[in-house]
Amino acid sequence: MARKNILHMITPLPQMSPFDVNMALDAGFDAVVPYVEVKLSDVTGLVQDAIFSRPPDAGVNTGVFIAGRDVTLALDMLDAAKKAMVPPFSLSVFADPAGSFTTAAAMVAKVEKALKKKFDRSLKDARVAIFGATGVVGFCTAVIAAREGASVTLVGHDGLTRVQGVATEIKNRFGLDVQAADGSTEAAKSAVVADAEIILAAAKAGVQVLDSALMGRASSLLIAADVNAVPPAGIEGIGVDADAEKISGTSAVGIGALATGNVKYKTEFGLFKRMIEAEKTMTLDFQDAFSLAREIAK
Repeated sequence: MARKNILHMITPLPQMSPFDVNMALDAGFDAVVPYVEVKLSDVTGLVQDAIFSRPPDAGVNTGVFIAGRDVTLALDMLDAAKKAMVPPFSLSVFADPAGSFTTAAAMVAKVEKALKKKFDRSLKDARVAIFGATGVVGFCTAVIAAREGASVTLVGHDGLTRVQGVATEIKNRFGLDVQAADGSTEAAKSAVVADAEIILAAAKAGVQVLDSALMGRASSLLIAADVNAVPPAGIEGIGVDADAEKISGTSAVGIGALATGNVKYKTEFGLFKRMIEAEKTMTLDFQDAFSLAREIAK
């Protein structure tokens, strides 16, 4: 009798995301069990309960998914889960808090593809400005782009303090240097936009961070991408289904939320499938998401 593929989904929030539950079940898990209001200190016990309740060769049929809305907490939980393994007992772990790892991976993969196709460029040395940089998607996008050699600037809508904290966290955790910039006024945003070759908008849904007037000052801009599918667009002039289409009033092309979302959906689904079909246990984070998103975006 074939073993059941069981996924334990943990989150520090009061509820698990229905989006992630649906994705995991549609990908083929036989059972998906949510655990809410989970603390970092709870992770070891939950993982060890999961691994010790099945024989060692069933570890490949057992998974943990880490959700929530806090990137650093999710990464800490991922580390705690890995440390909780007791060989030969192990299981697979996949972190994607608020869908941020797969969304960021999809956004950068779409930009990378457009850069190559439209401008014969790579991300290396490209000047990237990220708006909404203190959020979960902005954080992961910055790390992925910086790892690919881009010169990344995190733009803070409420001044420098919070966004500088994000830049410091990225430096401390990943050894990557990213810059912080003030984007709290139109003049400050204009200065950032004027220098950027790539603009990525990862602000809250329904919040417009750049209007057409500001975009018209983006003299060096090649590509702008927006993950906001809720009107108004995060970047005025980019339709939700735009896929490397010209942005009116600029010489740049735009990538909309649905173009990115299609790759994000396939990436999360694909990583769940990878867990189910694997012959040995695995750990999946945003770098794994980016690798798969690149394949999908081609």
